[in-house]
Amino acid sequence: MGAIHLVRHGQATGLEGAYDELSDLGREQARAVGAELVRRGVRPTRVITGALARQRQTAAAAGLTGAVVDPRWDEYDHLALLGALPAEATANIGRAPDPARALQEMLDAALARWVGADGGSYPEPWPVFRSRVRDALNDIDRGGSTVVVTSAGPISAVAAALLGVPPEGWLALNRVMINTSITTVALGRSGASLLSVNDHAHVAGDGRRLLTYR
Repeated sequence: MGAIHLVRHGQATGLEGAYDELSDLGREQARAVGAELVRRGVRPTRVITGALARQRQTAAAAGLTGAVVDPRWDEYDHLALLGALPAEATANIGRAPDPARALQEMLDAALARWVGADGGSYPEPWPVFRSRVRDALNDIDRGGSTVVVTSAGPISAVAAALLGVPPEGWLALNRVMINTSITTVALGRSGASLLSVNDHAHVAGDGRRLLTYR
């Protein structure tokens, strides 16, 4: 039986113009998940990352060598989703008492609108995003052990599909996906089965200072 370990990237900087870079904390998280994979005895026969810098940097810092880049594992374009919101929804974010919280609420609204729309106003409609992630998963060789370093959106899409939940379930999973968490999919004769979701023991307990959602 094969296995796919889906690893969310480490924390990104959050700096304007440089979001697609790991922060110093993100690099620590990546080293921690690399050590956790070793502790579990995961010896990947293949490593895959999306094309985003934060995904590739996470793989490198985790000690996952020989990675093959597959852009189908890239995250959704959150800037495009935010840009599709009505102007009145974004007008006052800079004047909010807690701008970070206001931005998160705005992103939640943008994601809910995205999955509930016909997709006409988006460069990548929700069904297209979901299909590309499904195809990326299906194209992975069923033998051996694979580590995929990707993002919260694709990981949640895989989990939601295997659980058979509607888009609202994807939204809930995406909202709580922790940086460098591990989601494991077993590959057997009957197909893919979800073994664990959002496992983050390596950044809990004594390592809790490494626990971040964004």
